[in-house]
Amino acid sequence: MKAEQRGNTSVSLQNPTLFNNTLHSPLSGALNGCLGSLDGACLEKLLLHCASALETNDVTLAQQVMWVLNNVASSVGDPNQRLASWFLRALISRASRVCPTAMNFNGSSTIQRRLMSVTELAGYVDLIPWHRFGFCASNSAILNAIQGFPRVHILDFSVTHCMQWPTLIDTLAKRPEGPPSLRITVPSSRPPVPPLLNVSTEEVGLRLGNFAKFRDVPFEFRVFDNSSSPSTLGEVVKRKESASFHFESLLAHLNPSTLNLRGDEALVINCQHWLRYLSDEQNGSPHGASLRDTFLDIIKGLNPQIIVVVDEDSDLSASSLTSRITTCFNYLWIPFDALETFLPKESCQRMEYESDIGHKIENIISFEGFQRIERLESGIKLCQRMTNSGWISIPFCEETVKEVKDLLDEHASGWGMKKEEDMLVLTWKGHNSVFATAWIPNGLED
Repeated sequence: MKAEQRGNTSVSLQNPTLFNNTLHSPLSGALNGCLGSLDGACLEKLLLHCASALETNDVTLAQQVMWVLNNVASSVGDPNQRLASWFLRALISRASRVCPTAMNFNGSSTIQRRLMSVTELAGYVDLIPWHRFGFCASNSAILNAIQGFPRVHILDFSVTHCMQWPTLIDTLAKRPEGPPSLRITVPSSRPPVPPLLNVSTEEVGLRLGNFAKFRDVPFEFRVFDNSSSPSTLGEVVKRKESASFHFESLLAHLNPSTLNLRGDEALVINCQHWLRYLSDEQNGSPHGASLRDTFLDIIKGLNPQIIVVVDEDSDLSASSLTSRITTCFNYLWIPFDALETFLPKESCQRMEYESDIGHKIENIISFEGFQRIERLESGIKLCQRMTNSGWISIPFCEETVKEVKDLLDEHASGWGMKKEEDMLVLTWKGHNSVFATAWIPNGLED
């Protein structure tokens, strides 16, 4: 999706003479074609000029472009302006670390993340159907995969705090032959990304248990400790990881003993907006595989009945800052535009949601190496990765398609869905936003 395809909204420069003194400076190239009005395409162009200046250590040009952006990107403007304002903050944050003495800019601010209760999170998930779409598609695929099994074990890798499971429990309670015995296992820690809760994972499990008891579904919830690793782990992967979440430690605990796997259970692996946080850089293991590929290989070795993978359909793994800005600006316009349709600008709910997106932008733009944890890959690339790792895709049935379409009818008319091979893709005004896929290990179909 290109910025210029997003509509004709533009911002008139109230005082174009402000830029007269820059027309013979390096900034004139950045402003060429933008004087008079600034639409999404011109804002994107300015952001790219700023990024290019930072990559080439041209502090003067970077400061000049930031000054222009500070005058035209507004946190209370149209979707393009609001999005650009968060990009500007991220670029200032990046510049402040690269050259802290030279980059003294008043536009910088710290992005705060908010702790939400379980009840508030339910409303947060309903704002935009990104999570509900994944929950609906995944649960339908899971229900098909576990038909006839009296015991089910779900290994849940997700950043949504188990909000997916009440609907599944309710559906299992209605199974004609009676509900299966259900176990859900989650890791003790997760990437430090929003949404965040002000209750523990154990408390979430207790609430799920109470709901399952009310629906007469035999239920067990377990949190396995992945916060520390075996003493030999440091010899396995010698590299610096995020100070607050160690994926290598998690991988070391993904074995039948630690997970308490049982041979009489159908094992389900649930990955909702998860794989992006596993590094896709090579040499993450003794065999040169990335942590993402290593995770998929380990999970495949557990012989699950199904794995469902849901994530945002964008490729933000490029090493080039300018490439990431182009992709990110044209992708994250979607939630800003969607929020424009049903929440007023002064809405606290809208500001909180956009602030969380701003935190994502800051990580994508401001950080490199293992400090950059946001490493999205497109659905097409994910499918190729899964195929290369020995997985076989499962198409979603027509009943699932109907359920998802019924769900989207509850939201703004701009939301839609399409099928791309075996993927289901959530769209906003025709543009891909979230993909959902289901997989089985090669050989299980026999």
